[in-house]
Amino acid sequence: MAGSPEKSSTAQELKEQGNRLFLCRKYQEAATCYSKAINRNPSVAVYYTNRALCHVKLQQHDKALADCKHALELDSQSVKAHFFLGQCHLELENYDEAIGNLQKAYNLAKEQRLNFGDDIPSALRIAKKKRWNSIEEKRINQENELHAYLTKLILAEKERELEEYKEKQDDNQNGGDAAKIASKHDKYLMDMDELFSQVDEKRKKREIPDYLCGKISFELMREPCITPSGITYDRKDIEEHLQACRRSCGGLQGSI
Repeated sequence: MAGSPEKSSTAQELKEQGNRLFLCRKYQEAATCYSKAINRNPSVAVYYTNRALCHVKLQQHDKALADCKHALELDSQSVKAHFFLGQCHLELENYDEAIGNLQKAYNLAKEQRLNFGDDIPSALRIAKKKRWNSIEEKRINQENELHAYLTKLILAEKERELEEYKEKQDDNQNGGDAAKIASKHDKYLMDMDELFSQVDEKRKKREIPDYLCGKISFELMREPCITPSGITYDRKDIEEHLQACRRSCGGLQGSI
């Protein structure tokens, strides 16, 4: 008796079936096909990265992480494994890990001359932005806690001095000194509020808008340079790219 078509399918055929299902957005069914392909041949990294992408689409990030790590054990130079791993860490708010994997994916894609469009650079920019926002949020929370704590201390000291003053005075004494005590501590509060306001203003000036970040280094552009296509890059990034092209193409002429 002949076996069923599914049982007789090769790993490659199961992978192609999974690809068709994926294109139809049937991610769970596609993942099942990739799992069957893995059972047929567990030594192919692409099967794991394909299934990982299904898990990413289904927001099953722990499963996607496991598949990406398995793929990297089979092929440490897999761009997709690093890319999907970075995406998972980004969703899980592990920003340092996300940036590390996405940067690795970006570098490998350049070395292997693979075209992922803006997918990897865009994810890397988002990861760096979110890490910055996370750091800033923690800093702001710490500053707010410190501000509240110092305010509480000043008000408590003000209350203590006023109570001591009242205990030392008789009914015939005027309240001039009490007003001075209150004014002194109010001045402390005003000065402290001004100081924290200045810190907040400096923090706002530290934020780098996306249009000032290089599209290759993802850092602040020190020497912006507009290409004939109208896209702005940092000069050093273009020079490094041209030097790499000269090495691989036997020499190119031109200047920027």
